[in-house]
Amino acid sequence: MAIGLHADQTVETGVFARVRAIAARELRPRVRDIDAGTYPADVLRRLGGAGVFAHHTSAGGGADLEAAIEAMAIVGEECLATAFCAWCQDALVWYIANTENAELRDALLPSVSNGEILGGTGLSNPMKALSGIEALRLRGARVAGGWRVNGLLPWVSNLGDGHLFGICFAGEGDRLVMALARCSDEGVTTRQNAHFIALEGTATLSVLFRDAFIPDSMVLADPAEPFVRRIRAGFILLQTGMALGLVRGAIALVRESDSICGDVNAYLPDRPDDLQRKAVRLGDEIDVLARTPYKTDPAYLRAVLQVRLHGSELSLAAAQSAMLHAGARGYIAGSVASRKLREAYFVAIVTPAMKHLRKDIASLGNERKENDS
Repeated sequence: MAIGLHADQTVETGVFARVRAIAARELRPRVRDIDAGTYPADVLRRLGGAGVFAHHTSAGGGADLEAAIEAMAIVGEECLATAFCAWCQDALVWYIANTENAELRDALLPSVSNGEILGGTGLSNPMKALSGIEALRLRGARVAGGWRVNGLLPWVSNLGDGHLFGICFAGEGDRLVMALARCSDEGVTTRQNAHFIALEGTATLSVLFRDAFIPDSMVLADPAEPFVRRIRAGFILLQTGMALGLVRGAIALVRESDSICGDVNAYLPDRPDDLQRKAVRLGDEIDVLARTPYKTDPAYLRAVLQVRLHGSELSLAAAQSAMLHAGARGYIAGSVASRKLREAYFVAIVTPAMKHLRKDIASLGNERKENDS
């Protein structure tokens, strides 16, 4: 599957055709409302029913990340907020599909992968903590039948009543434990503490844990380190669907602007054919890496981080190009071009952000030098 191809160069069938129909009929008319704060839970459930979140449910090497990324990209062409929520759901599926806790996997994977149960990732803080950027915010104490967890996660997305989300906390001896928590459970409190310049409709909330009980039946991995190493590449690669969708949508806007004032637009840099070639190249790179998401060697992980970084860089370039090609029309409040620009900044700062990616890439480079010396 050449996921870097522009949609008009492929014949879409099956899941992809259903996703594009949902995006066109149910998502496109509501994009402004979603950007302003409406959470598209119904659209996410429709996407789940169409099979969007079920591609990568086969643990042990059979996970089709390529299809999951492509489906997310189709959504992202219309609305990055919804694509981000789709990524949150995909990440939750990824956790459950790969846990060795068979009881948890059997009980939850069908309902999460079909969108009946929605939820988020909760791994922004642990990802930063593992890279030495910030301290781990949750701590757990062992009790009969599970853990008592305390702490605060400032931002977790795709949350609502009854939604699940991943957490990682420091257990006994500071070993990491990864588990699932559920909104509205006793000791788990959510609230909206911030408003954003874009993607306001992603149901992004702070989550406070006050002696919240996490039963053993909801533990994904203990200790968590081997599990995190196993799922890390897939977690990051899945995010590239947002970048591909954003870039494709921006290219379409540039072509639309050219139909109105292409004679003068011809003098601008980052023309649509140039962006298209870069998008295809990015998609091809993602395609290759997504075939082996369980690899953990440093060279592979470095390539994964690099392609995620390239996705951010191309998103920024394509969105800026769309804005410049639109000209004054793009500067009008509520314009599609201005929304794409705001969305592109999100691709660049969502964990792992560009600075985080560059830090980890540099660390892997240093690790290689030490091993060679």
